[in-house]
Amino acid sequence: MRVRTLDQVRRSGDAELFAPALHRLRTLRNGSEASLRDLFVEDDPVFVARAPGRLDVMGGIADYSGSLVLQLPLACATTAIVQARRDRVIELVSIRADAVDRFSMPLELVLHGELRDANALAAWFAERPRDRWAAYVVGVVHACLVRGAMNMTDGGGFVMLIESDVPEGKGVSSSAALEVACLAAIAARYGARLSGEEIATTAQWTENHIAGAPCGIMDQMTSACGRRDRLLRLRCQPDVVEGHVAIPPGFRFYGIDSGIRHAVTGVDYGTVRTAAFMGYRMIAELAGLRVAAEGDRARVEDPTWHGYLANITPEEFSARFESKLPEQMRGAEFLARFGGTTDSVTRVQPDGVYPVREATAHPVREHARVAQFAELLSELGDGGDASAREMGALMYASHASYGACGLGSEGTDRLVELAREAGEERELFGAKITGGGSGGTVAVLATERAEPLVREIAARYERESGCAAELFARSGPGAAEVGVLMMNRWGVGGGG
Repeated sequence: MRVRTLDQVRRSGDAELFAPALHRLRTLRNGSEASLRDLFVEDDPVFVARAPGRLDVMGGIADYSGSLVLQLPLACATTAIVQARRDRVIELVSIRADAVDRFSMPLELVLHGELRDANALAAWFAERPRDRWAAYVVGVVHACLVRGAMNMTDGGGFVMLIESDVPEGKGVSSSAALEVACLAAIAARYGARLSGEEIATTAQWTENHIAGAPCGIMDQMTSACGRRDRLLRLRCQPDVVEGHVAIPPGFRFYGIDSGIRHAVTGVDYGTVRTAAFMGYRMIAELAGLRVAAEGDRARVEDPTWHGYLANITPEEFSARFESKLPEQMRGAEFLARFGGTTDSVTRVQPDGVYPVREATAHPVREHARVAQFAELLSELGDGGDASAREMGALMYASHASYGACGLGSEGTDRLVELAREAGEERELFGAKITGGGSGGTVAVLATERAEPLVREIAARYERESGCAAELFARSGPGAAEVGVLMMNRWGVGGGG
């Protein structure tokens, strides 16, 4: 990821993107925040990185099954300011609206000490819920400096200041924005030039194995590699960027928050993901594929679908497999019959009950929906309302499929219902729940002229539900699009 000076950022017109960080540094320099006055040394370089949240337009939970997804980076972003320390300490400060969180840890613990093992580090944070936010940052340090994504150029640690306007728990991937921004800044501090894709895959590993959230790859890839006002077209096998698709003039994708807290660490998301991998394991058996046990996992030799449910066509799934999959299955029964799944980040729990059929059907049919949606999007400028209506129908079908898996919620269902009631005649064409489901944000396809209507829907939902319905109406660049800002003397207002 490129590193730029302040003069270069200003000449490119990107200075406004770093304005919140520059404002924060000015307040620190002026000493107006006594508790943070000595956080940075004025004569040493600082590195500033920003990474946006994302709106899941299509694809959602099918990413872990290899689906094509279409994702929009949002204007809201997380900013990380990093400066090297000469001692071997990681010091983190997170500024939020209502509090300032601090965390400190000897770097030696992660590099050579008792927390060098990833499982030990994950367990350490699991026992300290108040510090859980720091797991996303320390986790990327572990991933880079221990697992080998980059080498240290010196033996020192760093101090980091984090601020964000990506709302938490609303399905727009605040955790990915945090990981990507922090990792980009840390890489710059240690002189490592990681690509956007490398940052995304390292951040996903952190979320899966240190923070304990079994997310797919689309959130981190969008935050790192997305481009403003374009949909990232990503084939999650495992992380192939197929392009950045322009949104035709006159159309826009909006997000409306349901006010119902969303978390990919919740049992619903994990249950559905596990159920999908259970379904794939059963399909492997039905198809006569060679399966070998590897501890509590399974390894499948799959020359046809290459391990991804998304590569099974809906027609083949319906004809050969769907009716032979159980609607539900207890974990103990699955383990007794099949031993384990191919998923590296979830486990089948013996006392769990899993919606195998619907969870398996969703990625198969969602991949086909996304592919059709992408084709229609390319025709939207010419096809106008006809193409938009077909795209809207695909969004409504995706939403229904989420519900069939058990990942719906009253709030998101009501928002989708209000969008459907507004109708195509008023240039609002479709809506669907996003991301991990079970609350969070609804994505809406409408025209730019329909923005007042979208705001009206959000306001009506807010009045009915009593939940604040934040609107996401603008896109922003991904981390790699703007790069990392370096200022050699941050206390001086010059070109850096």
